[in-house]
Amino acid sequence: MTPAETSSPVWTRKDLIGLEDLSRQEIEMILDTAPQFVAVSKRGSGIKKVPLLQGRLIVNWFFEPSTRTRTSFELAAKRLSADTLTMNVQASSSKKGETLHDTLDNIEAMHSDVVVIRHSFAGSAHILAERHDSHIINAGDGAHEHPTQGLLDAFTIRDHVRKQKNDPEATIDGVRVAIIGDISHSRVARSNIWGLTKLGASVVVCGPSTLMPQDIARMGCEVTTNLREAIKDADVVYALRIQLERQAKCLFPSIREYIRLYRIDNESLKHAPEHALIMHPGPINRDLELATDVADGPRSVILEQVSNGVAVRMAVMHLLVNS
Repeated sequence: MTPAETSSPVWTRKDLIGLEDLSRQEIEMILDTAPQFVAVSKRGSGIKKVPLLQGRLIVNWFFEPSTRTRTSFELAAKRLSADTLTMNVQASSSKKGETLHDTLDNIEAMHSDVVVIRHSFAGSAHILAERHDSHIINAGDGAHEHPTQGLLDAFTIRDHVRKQKNDPEATIDGVRVAIIGDISHSRVARSNIWGLTKLGASVVVCGPSTLMPQDIARMGCEVTTNLREAIKDADVVYALRIQLERQAKCLFPSIREYIRLYRIDNESLKHAPEHALIMHPGPINRDLELATDVADGPRSVILEQVSNGVAVRMAVMHLLVNS
């Protein structure tokens, strides 16, 4: 091997916009950094902080409602000892017509280091990253990507594979993941497809044909509208939130029809392997896309996803700022 092949990888990117552009090595670098931050969150001493971003300013700038992602980023920043600023979009100058660039210029005049942005327009994070010096983290841009969700999902899956195999070096090569639901409008689905396939997993997406992009197979996943077919060999069954606000467009006949054909419940899971994990990005429409007894059951790792999200976001911010 050459020295370049044996040396440790180094993070070189200024921003995290999506998983489509990341290599397997870069994704694994984030996943391999996260366990040390899982340990920070579990400290028995009660002091769940490290000084890696002490004196840095992390700005949370969310144009869409969020509970898990926003609070996860806030907690991740505080556990890295950073200063945090949460922008109140409803009371900001954007309501007066100020552009995103102008707003961020003013934020950067206060010496921001990392800006975490969620916006309804696909590409918004990329546009800001090209022009501004702050490290930009995409917390969801329209129906494009949600990269930190894809990363925490991959981390959760890999962690369970390693426990099942009793192998701390095990990968998710060959793991089969079935993503069920509204694929068309899901940035979570897109980030998971990009991230998981680059890590060697196979992904099948399933949902009504009206909620399935016509060209989704180009991303390297299988496509089916049959739930039994999707989950029959799945190691992970990943239910997506049905976006009820879009049902006004009549994208499927009725809620009752969706439940009959696509809900993940004990009846439908009879067609999946017994070891299959149950995942969901939250918030859950209980007993719609996912039955309550399954969401709260022994195969569910939904709360682990939430816990791992803090550690993964700590890893992302640490790599962006300190590499």
